[in-house]
Amino acid sequence: MTLRLLLAMVLVSGVLCADLEQARAEPNLGKRAMLALDHAFDALTQARDAYTKGQNAQVEKWVGEIQESVVLAETSLHETGKNPRKSPKWFKRAESSTRDLLRRLDAFQQSMDSTDRSMLDAVKTRVLQVHDDLLEGVLEGEKK
Repeated sequence: MTLRLLLAMVLVSGVLCADLEQARAEPNLGKRAMLALDHAFDALTQARDAYTKGQNAQVEKWVGEIQESVVLAETSLHETGKNPRKSPKWFKRAESSTRDLLRRLDAFQQSMDSTDRSMLDAVKTRVLQVHDDLLEGVLEGEKK
C-alpha cells in the first residue's frame, strides 16, 4: 500500500512539473499565462497535501512552484505587448486568478502552525505584487 502511495505521489509531481513545462511551450502568451496560473493552483493543492502529511520540505518545493508559475504568468502577459486597458481579456483573468490564489494562500497560511507560517510569506508578497500590477494595468492602462 505504501509503495502504491509513493508511486502515485511521484507520478503526480512529475505531471505537475510537466504542466509548467507545457505552459512554457505554449506559443499563445495569454494562454501560457492561464496555464501557469492553473499550475499554481495545482501546486497549492500539493503543498496543502504535503503539509498535512508533515513534509515541510515538499511544501517549500511546491511554494517555489507557485511563485515560479505566477512569475511566468506575469512575464507572459507583459511579453504580449498589449495595453491591458485596451485588450483586457487575459489581464482581467489573470488578475482574478491571482486574487483567488491570494485568498487560498492566506487560508492555507492561517491553517498552518504559527511556526510554519513564514514559509508562505515570500510567495504571498510576490503574488500580491503581481496582482496589484495587473489590477493597476487594467484600471489605468499604460502610462503616457
